[in-house]
Amino acid sequence: MNKTDSADDLTFFQHLVELRDILLKSVVAMLIVFVMLFPFANDIYTFVAQPLIDSIPGDGGLISIGVISPFLTPLKMALTFSLYITMPFIIYQIWSFVAPALYSREKKFMIPLIMSTGVLFYSGVLFAFYVVFPVIFGFLAGIGPTVVDFTPDIQFYLDFALKVSFAFGIAFEVPIATILLVKFGIASVEGLRKNRPFIVIGAFVVGMILTPPDIISQTMIAIPMWLLFEIGLIVASRMKKVEKYAESDETLDEDSNSKTEKDGSVKSSKKKKSEDEEIDWNNDDDFNDDDFEDIPDWDGDIEKK
Repeated sequence: MNKTDSADDLTFFQHLVELRDILLKSVVAMLIVFVMLFPFANDIYTFVAQPLIDSIPGDGGLISIGVISPFLTPLKMALTFSLYITMPFIIYQIWSFVAPALYSREKKFMIPLIMSTGVLFYSGVLFAFYVVFPVIFGFLAGIGPTVVDFTPDIQFYLDFALKVSFAFGIAFEVPIATILLVKFGIASVEGLRKNRPFIVIGAFVVGMILTPPDIISQTMIAIPMWLLFEIGLIVASRMKKVEKYAESDETLDEDSNSKTEKDGSVKSSKKKKSEDEEIDWNNDDDFNDDDFEDIPDWDGDIEKK
């Protein structure tokens, strides 16, 4: 299981050229999707802002403080959507750049891990949009003074939505981080279980940093992080058991092979020894003329008589 020769033969400059091509392909793909989404930029923004609009009391809506915000804000949203849509293609391009330098066993480990990374990220974004946003906006709309109209700015809402959705997408990668920590020996399953209380506290601290300063959003990101940590811990524990069984099987195979080789060498040595003991009658080197000097000449004696 050697690395591919193409990865070894490429020079550093050729690697940079290949990396440039990958980045160029990713940017072009994102721009193509953005051009396709450009005519629907306002509709996309309206769809994303719907959880906030539903929480505004009465017939209120969003406002625009900036002069060009009604034009730029939907474009930013469409550009963000194009990045999210082309993310699998970008990950594939990065994988095609890294894969030739990996062993086959490393590829078998990384392929499902990369696929799980994308699924978990999108799951975190959807969880933020369909679960977290309605709760947060409903809470914020009802907690303010009655004399204050709740009419958020479209640019502020875009920043808020992107920050929170991206934070949830990253937070949902906790199982992947847990598996990698155990896989590379940075942490053990027993150590993580022992430090579970500190990890739960750390989840709330991360939620406080990544989300707005309200207890609801912090709790709604901390609890999924803790549950996902437990899932990653279970998967990592099972992976360790599988690796342990695989190593034991390899050890048994090596012992049986060495025993077989040893038995075969003993048998071959015995066979060789028995063959050496047999006289090769066809080989003249086994006999010398000197060996027959002391043998009497019976035919001569008979003729003399």
